[in-house]
Amino acid sequence: MIFRSQKHAVLSILIATALGGVVVADAAAQSRSSERRGNKESAKAEVLYPEATRVDPKGKASSKMGSKLNKLFAAYNKQEYAETRTLADEIIASPDANDYDKAVANQLASQGAYNLDDNAAAKQYLQQAIALNQLDNNGHFQAMLMLAQLQLQDEQYPEGLANLDKYFAESKSNKPEELIIKGQALYQTEKYAEAIPVLKAAIAASPEPKDNWNQLLMASYAEAGQTGEAVKEAEALAAKNPADKKAQLNLASMYMQADQMDKAAAVMDKLRAAGQLTEEREYKQLYSIYANTDNKERDVIAVINEGMSKGILKPDYQTYLALAQSYYYTEQVPQAIEAWRSAAPLSKDGETYLNLARVLHAEGRIPEAKQAARDALAKGIKNPADANKIINLK
Repeated sequence: MIFRSQKHAVLSILIATALGGVVVADAAAQSRSSERRGNKESAKAEVLYPEATRVDPKGKASSKMGSKLNKLFAAYNKQEYAETRTLADEIIASPDANDYDKAVANQLASQGAYNLDDNAAAKQYLQQAIALNQLDNNGHFQAMLMLAQLQLQDEQYPEGLANLDKYFAESKSNKPEELIIKGQALYQTEKYAEAIPVLKAAIAASPEPKDNWNQLLMASYAEAGQTGEAVKEAEALAAKNPADKKAQLNLASMYMQADQMDKAAAVMDKLRAAGQLTEEREYKQLYSIYANTDNKERDVIAVINEGMSKGILKPDYQTYLALAQSYYYTEQVPQAIEAWRSAAPLSKDGETYLNLARVLHAEGRIPEAKQAARDALAKGIKNPADANKIINLK
């Protein structure tokens, strides 16, 4: 019998993963069926773990706990979670309850505790249910999986990963939505090389792997220093989702990490041409790509001016500095001077003022150069003598 919580997602790690609920055996129903039908086999629930190494214990409810178990299941099915815990605790403490009664009570109590947002208690109940080792394979392994997820949610990574390893080893499950949980946890604990084969297995086992699974694999490759593989993943995602801006931005980032600036620029410029660059970081990413590519200064200027004219790109120090340098290297000195004038007050020190003074000096604008040198001294520079040379010009 499958009981499902009202909460559709038991917990979210890096990528949202739903745990539909814990499979429990309806002990009271099994007991009544056994009484009516003797040794005849009762209706069987779906076998969720056909390859499991664990021998199903075939536990049975005790006759003395029948009425209490009936009340427990009734409370749970009515979503009376506080009452569920109270009734379960009574069974757990009863000297008349056998280990199977207690295991079922702990399992249902864990669901009650979880739905009451008491994860600490839910984990304790699950640990007890597992330790009693009386639930059928469906219930036992679902309890183990839920415990691992709750531990990972609470950042108990060693415990959660150890339980997942035990779960996979004994249940022989290869469900992609479960493998992805382990891959996420390995990524979060910076075990990128270990995460890669698990994530690949999850993706391979799914007829329709989620795009964010592929993104996680791409990120794992990148963090593990396998840039070439990360680029391949990013290219595949972008090709699959040509209209998905996030996939295209990820591809551009991967190209940048691989020092393939021309390819990164092509991706970003296509988004720009389509009017899809709508955030400041996107304009900054594009002008940074051009700034790190030879002979692309005019593109830097165009992107910055467009971004600022649209009000998307804020006129901050780095933006003005990139603009000034690009104007200067394209021999547009007056425009470079104006950009440096805007950048200098925003700088943390006076070095930008000093550079402005040098350019003004080279242009023969001596009074302006002297004032910029004084501003440089006032804001603080590494070598004051450099500014004084300009200030003392005759």
